[in-house]
Amino acid sequence: MIDPTPNEKAAMAAVLPRLGDYVASIGMDRPLSAYSREEILQLVDVVLTTYFDHLREHDPDDVPF
Repeated sequence: MIDPTPNEKAAMAAVLPRLGDYVASIGMDRPLSAYSREEILQLVDVVLTTYFDHLREHDPDDVPF
């Protein structure tokens, strides 16, 4: 992301706890290369859902979706 806004930076930071919870649930000792396809897709879902939920919650007029 080039030149993220303060709200986008906050959304990125908001992802970290949920991402950490997900990674902990499947095993912190496993390298990313050992994740299954389904685990990777779930990881992407966790990141994107949390990111966009944060944007919608904190600045609903600025989110084009």
